Amino acid sequence: MQGGEPHRGPLAGIRVIDLTSTVMGPYATQMMADMGADVIKVESPEGDVMRWVSVGPEEGLGGVFVNINRGKRGIVLDLRQEADKDTLNRLIATADIFIHSMRARAIARLGYDYGAVRAIRPNIVYTNCYGYRRGGPYADKPAYDDTIQAECGLVATQRMINGDAEFVGTIMADKVAGLTALNATMTALFHRERTGAGQEIEIGMFETMTAFMMVEHANGTLFDPPLGKANYPRVVSPHRRPYRTKDGHVAALIYNDKHWAAFVDAVQPEWAGPDLATLAQRAKRIDHVYARLAETFLERTTAEWLDLLEKLHVPAAPIRTPDALIDDPHLEAVGFYEEVDSTYGRLRFPGTPARFSASPASVAGPAPRLGEHQAEILAELNAAQRDVQG
Repeated sequence: MQGGEPHRGPLAGIRVIDLTSTVMGPYATQMMADMGADVIKVESPEGDVMRWVSVGPEEGLGGVFVNINRGKRGIVLDLRQEADKDTLNRLIATADIFIHSMRARAIARLGYDYGAVRAIRPNIVYTNCYGYRRGGPYADKPAYDDTIQAECGLVATQRMINGDAEFVGTIMADKVAGLTALNATMTALFHRERTGAGQEIEIGMFETMTAFMMVEHANGTLFDPPLGKANYPRVVSPHRRPYRTKDGHVAALIYNDKHWAAFVDAVQPEWAGPDLATLAQRAKRIDHVYARLAETFLERTTAEWLDLLEKLHVPAAPIRTPDALIDDPHLEAVGFYEEVDSTYGRLRFPGTPARFSASPASVAGPAPRLGEHQAEILAELNAAQRDVQG
């Protein structure tokens, strides 16, 4: 339940005990809440640090925290106190999923490693959200999005494009790792539905982002002996960027042979000869192609290019700011944003990107104040205990 309303969605009836903080873990459990799970966010008396790092309607309700903790119920437990550990143990006994983002030694010191939690709930799906997986020399090192971006090759590929070592303008490592944690947890839950057996999962940000980056950048190093370096030339070309026009920019990908032929026929650039007619030919000279296209795009305005490329069915888009997305007509038409009332004001959330025809997901409610559902959750536990005792 959240705000007196029953949970809906494909995870209705699933209970998640959430000991995650900052972004990676909370983003994973936000999506579980959106899909109908009863997510109980367990915080220390100090609260999740993300409560305090961005603007909000009151202290402890910063915008980033509110977005990635929406639809959850909040309880404060000091796990150095036996009474609070007893409460957590009772919650675990009712749960399907236990997920945390502490380092391995820290969660073990508290007495909540997989073995201890499994002893309370044998079929639990237990997810560790780490910076680095256990077993390697980096295990138990602290990790944040910025450091993982640097380690996984992302900053180096940005440097190939721009000449400077730069982070991307989003907390990509945190969010991709959060998506991976969700995927792995749901897969383990499916396994449990088939077999009855729970299991432990390890998600490392470093391993996740290395896998993410190496999808295309492993390239020639996949083979023995290697056929090239670990990069995909097209995406690290210094000329791969939105094209400057007479009055702005356009993002366009004139990629496959059909799009290329249509573009060349309509624009007739003098440099686009038969030596560039096929994708294979263009791929070998991608820096040259991007550079010449950049010169050609300077000849027309942004509106002229967008109109022409739409008629040619060539993928193209203007550069939209995050502010522009708030009132984007397509997002409005598909009902992407969801409005939710809370005791601290009306909220307009970016909604769930996936659409379910039979069990629709939705934003389950606002994010909790620190310990907001303490009394409610304890009352449920006590009522359940009385029922068991007869």
